[in-house]
Amino acid sequence: MVGELTWSRRIAGLWIPLGALFVFALFPFVWMAATSLKANAELYDPKANPLWIRHPSLEHYIGLLRESNFLLWIGNTMLVAVVSTLISLLLGLMLAYPLARMRFPGAGLLALSVAVAYLVPQTLLFVPMADLINRMSLGDTLSAVMLTYPTLLVPFCAWLLMGYFKTVPRELEEAALIDGASRWRAMTQVILPLCTPGFLSAGIFAFTLAQNEFLYALLFLNTSTIRTVPVGITGELIRGDAFYWGQLMAAALLGSLPVALIYSFFVKYYVAGLTAGSVKG
Repeated sequence: MVGELTWSRRIAGLWIPLGALFVFALFPFVWMAATSLKANAELYDPKANPLWIRHPSLEHYIGLLRESNFLLWIGNTMLVAVVSTLISLLLGLMLAYPLARMRFPGAGLLALSVAVAYLVPQTLLFVPMADLINRMSLGDTLSAVMLTYPTLLVPFCAWLLMGYFKTVPRELEEAALIDGASRWRAMTQVILPLCTPGFLSAGIFAFTLAQNEFLYALLFLNTSTIRTVPVGITGELIRGDAFYWGQLMAAALLGSLPVALIYSFFVKYYVAGLTAGSVKG
């Protein structure tokens, strides 16, 4: 009897909520996949079940690849995301390490400023950013977004890495310094190897945000061949009041695959990094 009650409580308290969360999380992907695999006749049939595919078709994927620059958008998105992530991790590391491991006047105020800078909304920054990009003659180039995305990514990367650096005992670094290691060598050979999960989680976050960013890409990228996926699909697959739902869902599904694959490989490091950063930060 006790075993049955325990099993019933486990089902009610664990498996049912997990199942509901699983369905809630996967529902958008199922909807996108079902919509992208329906022919137009079935897609716009008001009597058709939105999640049931009677006659699967790849016409929307074929049309997306043939009638748009989707492959170029994917390449541009990956290039911008990788470059922005590398820049943000490097600058975030240079900012987080001295704030977390060194003592100097104003360190606390500077650390607080990093957190506040992350909270500044894009809508307050895109006007001065646009003026700066125009003055540098970088409008309508991928360099424009590669330089502006780190303004969003560096504060969070620095905040996350600061929290993770603080979890490493100072005695390890001090022992390396006593043995003759330079500050740079102590950081690269002692601290960073121990903070790999935090570094990976910061990189995943930066990559995801750079890949999905819309406002700066919409503002700076006007030519079809240099657009990223978010701007490309909304700018060319929505024409006036005509929504090409099949191609839109196909593009959204294909565009989400890189991030999904990255999360599937590094999810445990991502969760560990966020937990350490939020607790110790």
